[in-house]
Amino acid sequence: QLQASGGGLVQAGGSLRLSCATSGLTSRSNAVGWFRQAPGKEREFVAAIGRFIYYGGSVKGRFTISRDNAKNTVYLQMNSLKPEDTAVYYCAAGVVAGTRDREYNFWGQGTQVTVSS
Repeated sequence: QLQASGGGLVQAGGSLRLSCATSGLTSRSNAVGWFRQAPGKEREFVAAIGRFIYYGGSVKGRFTISRDNAKNTVYLQMNSLKPEDTAVYYCAAGVVAGTRDREYNFWGQGTQVTVSS
């Protein structure tokens, strides 16, 4: 039901746009969040969109979450990327947009983002 894509290798300062295809979701799982996990680190909240939009502190001002309901897709535009943004990025769906991973019921597979210095 969730398919994340758009990851890749980019130089520091560059941009990437991740996509999360959300086919089959009901109105009770309409909020979508992005999380990321770097090797040896805990999963970190990145951004979420539902009734409101939330951003993690480390990405605020650089990343933008948006959705195209006609395409059932949520996007994460990532600008001014830094090496510390390197991680596997996951999208997830839940009832309401939240910052905690336990608030989400459905998870897609991850997409790798690597930022070189």
